[in-house]
Amino acid sequence: MSTDAQQLMDLTANLNLLWSAPFQILMAISLLWQELGAAVLAGVAVLVLVIPINALVAMRVKRLKKSQTKNKDKQIKLLKEILHGIKILKLYAWEPAYRNKIIEIRDQELEFQKSSRYLAVYSMLTLTCIPFLVSLATFGVYFLLNEGNILTATKVFTSISLFNILRIPLFDLPTVISAVVQTRVSLGRLEDFLNSEELLSQNIEMNYVGDHAIGFTNASFSWDETGIPILKNLNVKIPEGALVAVVGQVGSGKSSVLSAILGEMEKLTGVVERKGSVAYVSQQAWIQNCILQENILFGSTMQKQFYEQVLEACALLPDLEQLPNGDQTEIGERGVNISGGQKQRVSLARAVYSRADIFLLDDPLSAVDVHVGKQLFENVIGTSGLLKNKTRILVTHNLTILPQTDLIVMMESGRIAQMGTYQELMSKTKNLSNLLQVFKEQEEAHVLKQVSVINSRTILKDQILEQKDRPSFDQRNYFSMKKEKIPVGAVKFSIILKYLQAFGWPWVWLVVATYLGQNLVSIGQNLWLSAWAREAKHWNEFTEWKQIRNNKLNTYGLLGLVQGLFVCCGAYLLTRGSLAASRTLYAQLLNSVLHLPLQYFETNPIGQIINRFTKDMFIVDIRFHYYLRTWLNCTLEAIGTVLVIMGALPLFTLGVLPLIFFYFTIQRYYMASSRQIRRLSGASRSPVISHFSETLSGVSTIRAFGHEQRFIQQNKEVVNENLVCFYNNIISNRWLSVRLEFLGNLMVFFAAMLAALAGNSIDSAIVGLSISYALNITQSLNFWVRKACEIETNAVSIERVCEYEDMDKEAPWIMSRRPPLQWPNKGIVEFINYRARYRNDLHFALQDITFKTQGEEKIGIVGRTGAGKSTLSNCLFRIVERSAGKIIIDGVDISTIGLHDLRGKLNIIPQDPVLFSGTLQMNLDPLDKYSDSELWEVLELCHLKEFVQSLPKKLLHEISEGGENLSVGQRQLVCLARALLRKTKILILDEATASIDFETDNLVQTTIRKEFSDCTILTIAHRLHSIIDSDRVLVLDSGKIVEFETPQNLVHQKGLFFQMTVEAGITEDGNKK
Repeated sequence: MSTDAQQLMDLTANLNLLWSAPFQILMAISLLWQELGAAVLAGVAVLVLVIPINALVAMRVKRLKKSQTKNKDKQIKLLKEILHGIKILKLYAWEPAYRNKIIEIRDQELEFQKSSRYLAVYSMLTLTCIPFLVSLATFGVYFLLNEGNILTATKVFTSISLFNILRIPLFDLPTVISAVVQTRVSLGRLEDFLNSEELLSQNIEMNYVGDHAIGFTNASFSWDETGIPILKNLNVKIPEGALVAVVGQVGSGKSSVLSAILGEMEKLTGVVERKGSVAYVSQQAWIQNCILQENILFGSTMQKQFYEQVLEACALLPDLEQLPNGDQTEIGERGVNISGGQKQRVSLARAVYSRADIFLLDDPLSAVDVHVGKQLFENVIGTSGLLKNKTRILVTHNLTILPQTDLIVMMESGRIAQMGTYQELMSKTKNLSNLLQVFKEQEEAHVLKQVSVINSRTILKDQILEQKDRPSFDQRNYFSMKKEKIPVGAVKFSIILKYLQAFGWPWVWLVVATYLGQNLVSIGQNLWLSAWAREAKHWNEFTEWKQIRNNKLNTYGLLGLVQGLFVCCGAYLLTRGSLAASRTLYAQLLNSVLHLPLQYFETNPIGQIINRFTKDMFIVDIRFHYYLRTWLNCTLEAIGTVLVIMGALPLFTLGVLPLIFFYFTIQRYYMASSRQIRRLSGASRSPVISHFSETLSGVSTIRAFGHEQRFIQQNKEVVNENLVCFYNNIISNRWLSVRLEFLGNLMVFFAAMLAALAGNSIDSAIVGLSISYALNITQSLNFWVRKACEIETNAVSIERVCEYEDMDKEAPWIMSRRPPLQWPNKGIVEFINYRARYRNDLHFALQDITFKTQGEEKIGIVGRTGAGKSTLSNCLFRIVERSAGKIIIDGVDISTIGLHDLRGKLNIIPQDPVLFSGTLQMNLDPLDKYSDSELWEVLELCHLKEFVQSLPKKLLHEISEGGENLSVGQRQLVCLARALLRKTKILILDEATASIDFETDNLVQTTIRKEFSDCTILTIAHRLHSIIDSDRVLVLDSGKIVEFETPQNLVHQKGLFFQMTVEAGITEDGNKK
C-alpha cells in the first residue's frame, strides 16, 4: 500500500516523456544533419549503442528491486508486530534479540541497494559522458568523410548545443522506461492482491424455507480452500430466538463455528443457512481509535433513550462517570487506554445497539469480573435481558449459565460431540459431567458460582459518590491519543549536518573534490574546442591544419577519459557514504524507538512510528543522497557557466546580478510553501496507514455488521486528504518552472544581445562558447533551485527520523552496577513508602505502599478496577518509575541497576497473550538459550505437547501474525510455557487465565503451583478463586494498601476483602482451601 501505490502515482506524472523524449531526439538529430551531414550518424550510433546497455541495467535493477520489496515487506511486518507487542518485549527484556532480527533483514536490504547503486554508476557515466562521446565520434567521422572539412566556430557550438539538448531526453527515456518496468512489478503485486481469493457470499444461503435462524447441513469448513477441514460434518438447526451455548476445550473449534456462520471460512461441503442481520462480539475486543460513543453507535443514528438503556445493561455507566470526558473520551489505538473488561463491554454494547436479528458472542464474559459477568448475562444475554427475543449464540467457558440456555452444543476437535438441552445432556452424557466436575468440588464447599474480585461499583452507590474526588480510574486512561505534530519553518541546517555526519566527513570532502574535478574537466573540453576553432581560421596551409587536427582530437579524447574517471570515483564514494548514512540513521531510529517508555506507545498511533521506518527511511535511503549529488553538480555547473560567460563578455556581469537576485527571491517563496506542503503531506499519510491497519485488524467485525462500504468511504476520505497535499505539491512545482524558464531565457537573451552589440570586436568562437553555455544555464539553474528545495523538503524526513533521539527515554538497559549472578536467590520483595504516578500532572496511582513478602510466599493482589493492581506490577518492572520510596528485591534497590538486569531476572505471565510471527520455537525462546528437550519439557507441562507433536513441523511450526492461527487459549498456554522456561525466583501472574476453559485453567493452576513452588508468586487477581489459597492477600483501594493478611484472617476481620467474598458468592465459612 505504501510503496506500490506511490510508485504508480509517481510514474503518471512522467508518462508523457515516453513520446516527448523521442520527439526531442528526432528534432535535434535532423538539425545536426543540416550542420554536419552524414557524420551525425556516427554520433547517433553511439547513442543507439548506449540505450540497450542502459535497458539491461534497468532489467537487473528491476530484479534487485523485486527481492528488495520482499525484504521490505518482511521488515515492516516484523516491525509492526514488535510495536504492537512492545509491552512483552519490555517485560521480558527481549528488545536486543528483536532488534538484531530487524537489523539482519535491514542489512540484506542494504546489500541489494548497494548492488543497484553500483549499477546506477553506469547510467551516471553515460549521462555525463554521452555528449562528449557523441561529439568525439561525430567530429572524428566528419574529418574522415572529407579531407577538406574544417571545424568552424559555427559548426562546433551549434552542434555542441544540440548535443546538450539531446542529453536530457536521452537520460530521461531510460529512466522513464525503468520506472515503467518498476511500476510493472508494483502493478503485478497490486494485481495479485486485487485478484486474490475473496470470501464468497454465496457460501451462505439467505433465502430458504423454514423457521430456523441458522442451519448447518453436513457442513465442513477450513481456513483456505486447500487446507485441512477445521470443522467437520456439522448438522444443527437453531430456532429463532433461542439462546445457544457452545462449549468445549481449548482449540476444539468453538470460535470457528462463529466464523463459519459469518462466512469467514471456506465452505468445503454442505449447506449453511442464515436468516437476518448479524452482530458479532469477537473474543479479543476490537476497538476503534475514536470517541467511546462512536465506538458504540458504530455508524448507526443516535437514539438517546435506547443508547442509555444499552449503556446501563452493559454496566458502562460507572465507567463513564470515571472517564475524563464521559462517552466523548477518545479511545486510543486498539483501545490502549481502557481496561480489558471495559473493551469487552464496549464491544458488547456496540452489538446490542445494532439491533440485529442474530447475536454471535465469542466468550464476551471471560474478560470481565464475574459479578459483572453475571450482571451482563442477566441484563443483556439471558432470558430477561435486552436480547431475550433474539437468536443468541454464546461461546463460553462459564458452565454455570448452561441451565439457563435453550440448547447446548459441545465441540470436540472440530466436530459436534453432543447437542441438546441441559437436562438431556446431564442425563445422557459423561462429557458435560466431566466438565462440570471441576465445579462440583468447589460448589460442595460453597465456594464460587464463578468467583471474581469485586468491582467496588456494586458496593453501595453512596460510597462511590463520596469517592468521586479520588483517582479511582486507572491513570493510564487520562492519556488520549496524540495527533502528529507538524513542524513549521525552515529545516535547521543542523539536520543536514546530522546526515553528513552519518555520511562520514572524509567521504563528503572526497565527493566534493571529485565533482569539482569533473566540472573543471568539462569546462576545459569546451575551452579546448573554442581555442581549436579560433586557430582553424588562421591556418593557411591545409597540411599544417591536418597535423594539428589529430593532436587536438587526441587531447579532446583524453580530457573525456579523465572526466569519466572522475564520474566513476564520485559515484563510488557517494554510494559508500550514503549507505553508511542509511545504516547509521536506521540503527539510531530503531534504538531510540526501542528505548522509549511504554507510555509513549500507548499514547501515540503505531502508524506514526511505522511511517518513519517506511516513507521517511525510503527518502533517506534512495532520494536524499541523489538530491545532494544533483544539487552539488548543478551548483558547480551554474558557477562555471556564469564564470565562462563573464570571461567572454565582461558586460554580462551587469545583467547577471539582478537575475541572481530574482532567482533567490523566487526560490525563497517556493521553498516556504513547498516545504510546508511536503510536511502536511507526510503527516496526512499517517492516518491513511493507521486507518488501514485498524480496518484490517477488525475486518471480521466490520464484515459481520455489514459496514464494509462505510469503512471504504472513510478510507477514501483520508486518502483524499493526503492527495490534496500531493496535488498542491505538484502545482507549486509548475509555478516554479514557469518563472525559472522565463529568467533562463532572459539570460540567453542578454548574452546574445551583448554578443551582437560587440560586433566584430569579439571572436566568433568566444561568442559561440558563451551562448552555448547560456542556453545550458536554464536547465542547470532550474535543476539547481528544484534540488535545493528537494533537499530542504526531504530533509524533513531526516528531521522526522531524528526526532526520536531527543525524546525522553527509559533508564539504561545495563548500568555499571550489576546485580550478583545468582540474584534474586530468596525472592523477598519489599516496598518502602513507595509512590508512583503515570505523569507528573496526574494524581499518584500508588501512594505510601509499604509491605514485605517472605521468600517463596504466594501473595494475592486484589482491588477494584483502577485500584492500582496493574500499576503495582508495572512498578516492579520499572515500566512506571517511582516518585518516592524504593523497592528492594533480595537486598538490591532496583532503581540502582539497569532495566535488563532487573527485567531479565523477573518473570511474568501477562494478561494479553502476545505472540510474534515466526516459529513456535522462536516465540518460546527468542534468545536461543534453551535446548529442544527443555522446550518439549515445558510444552508437556503446559499440556501443549500433544498439539505440537500433531503439527507437521512441530517446534518449527510457523505462527502467523499475532498468533492468529492458534486459539486464544492456546496462545495463553504458549505464554505460560515461556514463563516456565525462564524459571526465575519471582513470578507475577496478571489475570493470566481469562481465556481458558475451567478444565485447562485447573491444569494451569496446578502446573503453576507445582513448578513455581519454590518461587515468590504475586497474583493480580480478577477472579477470587485463583487467590483464595494464597499465603497472604494484599487488598488495594485507590492506590493504597487497605488490608494485608491471610485470607482466613481477612474474612474474620469483615473488611473490604470480606465484602468482596460475599459479593462473589463466597459465604463466610466458604473460604476452604
